[in-house]
Amino acid sequence: MRYAKRGPLRFTSHRDFARAFERALRRAGVPIAFSQGFTPHPKISYASAAPTGTGSEAEYLEIGLQRVVDPAWVVTALDAALSPGLDVLDAVEAIPGESLADRIDASRWRLELPGVPDAVVSEAVTKFRDSSEVLVERQTKQGRRTFDTRGAVVSIEVITSGPAASGAPDVPCAILDVVVRQVTPSVRPDDVLAGLRVVADLEPPVPPRAIRLAQGRLTAQGAIADPLEADRDGAVVGER
Repeated sequence: MRYAKRGPLRFTSHRDFARAFERALRRAGVPIAFSQGFTPHPKISYASAAPTGTGSEAEYLEIGLQRVVDPAWVVTALDAALSPGLDVLDAVEAIPGESLADRIDASRWRLELPGVPDAVVSEAVTKFRDSSEVLVERQTKQGRRTFDTRGAVVSIEVITSGPAASGAPDVPCAILDVVVRQVTPSVRPDDVLAGLRVVADLEPPVPPRAIRLAQGRLTAQGAIADPLEADRDGAVVGER
């Protein structure tokens, strides 16, 4: 299934969402299956959760059920049981075979930079694209690591935003459309912004806002394929 993290709920951590989702399953009466053993746990598998603080229109997970149910009912029941801002958007019955995680190798992000004119960001993007590598540092579970941000970025474009994008007519707000491969270590939106800072000293005056628009398999044309599409039987179930 696909779900979204919107508004203030983008600050929900993955662990917090997982707890909320398990409670929603119980409240909605979804017949979730459990693992075997001394400590049974619900059969839920998450795919590439977005970093805390970023919004998303394309988070994915798989659940195992005790019996077949209508995917449209699952969407409606779970969405009603979750807080507004954690929104279940789509669900399909999985065809046995390839896992959901195997169908996801890239993400498309929208990065909003309030207070930064398009021209300034365009210059930084050009320098980023022209670089063979852009090294940034980040604290990971394995300690402080340096890695190449440039190699993971498939495309990065400035979208002409217009005055209304920032929410204030007199405040510019450059918008970036970025497609990033999912590599190890993962390259997150803040890593891309760190790369722009490395190559062009780009430092937005207020924290940027990141929204994941899509996840899936990167096609030869640079598009991102819907990972649920292979399981559909001709009709979109629960899409809204």
